[in-house]
Amino acid sequence: MDKRTIFDIHRLRDLGMKERKIARHLSISRQTVRKYLEHPDITKTKSYSKPSKLEPFYDFIKQLLEQWPDANAEVIRQRIADKGYCGGRTILRDYLQAIRGKRKQPKAFIRFETQPGEQFQFDWGHFGSLIYGTTHRKLYCMTVLECHSRMLYLEFSHSQNQQAVMRTILNAFKFFGGTPVELVHDNLKTAVIERVGDIIRFNEDYLHFLLPFHIRPYACGLGDASAKGKIEKGGIHYVRYNFWPCRNFSDLNDVNNQASRWRDQVANARLHGTTNEIPLERFRPDALHPLPDVLPDTRDMADAKVLTDCRFKFDGNSYSAPHWLVDKRLSIKADNRTVWASYKDKIFVEHPRSWERKAVIENPNHIKDLLLTRKKARFSRQQQILFSMGEPMKKFYDGLAKAGKSLSHATGRFLELRDHYGTSAVISAIETAIKYQAYGVDYVENILHQSMCPRTPYPQVILQNPSLNQLQLQEPDLLIYDAITLKKRNEHDDQN
Repeated sequence: MDKRTIFDIHRLRDLGMKERKIARHLSISRQTVRKYLEHPDITKTKSYSKPSKLEPFYDFIKQLLEQWPDANAEVIRQRIADKGYCGGRTILRDYLQAIRGKRKQPKAFIRFETQPGEQFQFDWGHFGSLIYGTTHRKLYCMTVLECHSRMLYLEFSHSQNQQAVMRTILNAFKFFGGTPVELVHDNLKTAVIERVGDIIRFNEDYLHFLLPFHIRPYACGLGDASAKGKIEKGGIHYVRYNFWPCRNFSDLNDVNNQASRWRDQVANARLHGTTNEIPLERFRPDALHPLPDVLPDTRDMADAKVLTDCRFKFDGNSYSAPHWLVDKRLSIKADNRTVWASYKDKIFVEHPRSWERKAVIENPNHIKDLLLTRKKARFSRQQQILFSMGEPMKKFYDGLAKAGKSLSHATGRFLELRDHYGTSAVISAIETAIKYQAYGVDYVENILHQSMCPRTPYPQVILQNPSLNQLQLQEPDLLIYDAITLKKRNEHDDQN
């Protein structure tokens, strides 16, 4: 009580007023009048307030607000609860309001409710970008809301193109387990091509996508956000100020994994402020139309040619393919996680999708198969050279195969023996080995060593092109030259 009021109490009493009249005149209680008439010198004792439960978290809250200035009280409460805060929301809201000051005055709107399964609303929002190496990829979020229960689905994407829109909506239908009667959205280009007043020309691909679900699309009027007010406030706005702040993400999969946990543990498990019910418990899946047996293919699609380096390009990156697909055109399909490539309607390539730019994604088996094929081709050419030496060489190879000996090892050794001893000597030694059924390169080499001396070895000429050093020339068939000589001799005799 201030000293002026105490003085007035005593002044009015001196004028002859009773306690009731003094209390009515000064708008205070009779007990207060009586107390200060009996004890006019009473002064207010100094009170000591209890420390706030929020006080130990002031510094942490300031750190969060420095990084996320627009984070609301609920998001801050979730973060400090992890650090041990057990207080209420009111003191936190009062503290944030004292720091920030008053927010702008909200606008009035008309609320309307829908029946279970009657309406879904969806909307897009931009959430900055994610960094992959030196590449920045824009990040978008689509939210889909079942309007009766306020059940929420959200999915992040690096694109807002036609396939991304249809793919995300389809994933939402799968999450809810069915489809609504009406799908409400704004005038995005992937859904509405042109609009004049209430006359709307919808995107044909969008209508074709909705056809098997028997859904009626509804595009809001221009500037009429209240027509989809549930998704405006309970979708992108809710995600932006409840899920997004105070989090770190590594890639698109990480964002969607965290979003799924938040959706199940917070968004759909909270007590909704409007319905006063938990969305998961209010949701009526039996009111939705069932999904058709065959669902649309909503993957990103493209065509690409396999280049000579056994790679094809897709979305700014190079992906490996089997060597036998070189110079062939592949049909590429991709979702947010995987890239598939098919040839003649059969899938031959599957890679994890990369969100970098100018990256090379290789399957080690593709390179391994190419190297193995080249090695086989090299041995095949060398064996053809040996087989051109005559029928004994083919017969000896058959014997090697039956004896279980390594043909590739024998090929290399025979080429060395041919260069060292000459073709005729090697064939003679092979014929001897066949006679005694001694199938092995060591036997042939021993016969050559015992029967004759090797030719004078000359140093090999090393060419600058490594591939030319692998060339092996076939042994010329001298019978061909004999036939030419005999033919010319006969022609000369006929002329004489």
